[in-house]
This record gives sequence, structure tokens and C-alpha cells, in this order.
Amino acid sequence: MQQRIIGDGYGMRGKSKWIIEAIESFLQIPDYPSLVDIANEMEQLSEIVAIRISEELMTKLDQAIINVRRQYPAMEGVKSNLIRASIMQRLIRISTSVPEY
Repeated sequence: MQQRIIGDGYGMRGKSKWIIEAIESFLQIPDYPSLVDIANEMEQLSEIVAIRISEELMTKLDQAIINVRRQYPAMEGVKSNLIRASIMQRLIRISTSVPEY
């Protein structure tokens, strides 16, 4: 993941911004709850990462958790799985480079 973050032009300290952007773009995918369910089955990406999330994004995450729970009421750790799925989707999608200033 770190190599991808650097490769995308975020630098060594850009992990938090990269993950936040991954979450924001993931929530735009119409069938994201099914992707969260897939992430629930995977045990990779279990590294603990601290990020600061804006209040606006936290509100979106809370709504996304409700949407996922409607489809998968027995799922545990929905927020973690949602973030994990966001990261996985960004890693597998085409790299978009960001210019460094």
C-alpha cells in the first residue's frame, strides 16, 4: 500500500489523505455494500492505521454503515470492513497520479 501511495504522488506522509480519498470515492460506487461484504471475508489488510476523518466524511460513513447493515445485518465490524474495502478498491483501480507541489 505504501508503494502505491508514493507512486500516486502523495509522498511518505500522504497515507491519511490517500485513504480518505479512497473512502470518498468508494462511497460513490452504487453497489458498495456488496464490496464491503467481500472485504468482510478477507483477512488481509489487517494493519492498524490512524487517520483523521472530517465530520462531513464521518456523517457519510455513518450513513454507509446503516446502508450496509440493512443488507448484511449480521456483519461485525462494518466500519473497519468499509474502510478496508475502500482501500482494496483503490489499490485495484487504475492509478491516478497527483502532482506534488
